[in-house]
Amino acid sequence: MDNIILCGFMGCGKSTVGKLIAKKTGSGFVDMDAYIEEKAGMKVSQIFDKLGEDGFRDMEHEACRELSVKKGLVIASGGGAFTFERNTEVFRGKDLIVLLDVPLDVIRYRLRNDKVRPLLQRPDRDRAMSELYEKRLPLYRSAADLSVTGANNPSKTACEVIEAVKKFRQRSGVMD
Repeated sequence: MDNIILCGFMGCGKSTVGKLIAKKTGSGFVDMDAYIEEKAGMKVSQIFDKLGEDGFRDMEHEACRELSVKKGLVIASGGGAFTFERNTEVFRGKDLIVLLDVPLDVIRYRLRNDKVRPLLQRPDRDRAMSELYEKRLPLYRSAADLSVTGANNPSKTACEVIEAVKKFRQRSGVMD
């Protein structure tokens, strides 16, 4: 397994936890949304405005393809990346996909002041978040090789992911 890919709902801690995992393991870190923004020369919200969600999803898929050929990375995927089978297939069997599973009430609290995520900038934000969460969670679970609760503080969650990855690799006969 070349890379650790963190998946999960927006606000579950993929970027924060991913940076900590990378630091603790000496791996490189890539935030997929930041990677896309750098390549596009604009923010995710601008990409949504200019190209729509479909245009962004195409860029996201290309980022998955590019990142999947690299090694030794911890990658924080975008919240929607693993809702598309084509992205899951790019990483499956080559990289280890880890779900940061966080209850919706914790995510609501974490995102209570968010003003940048395009899918949350709407008047029915709570209802939209609930519907999106219920739709996406089964897709994340299906994509993930393993799941770790992400409701703890970031440092504890990072340690739990590292331990879960070690155990998974030992069971699979994959050495670090």
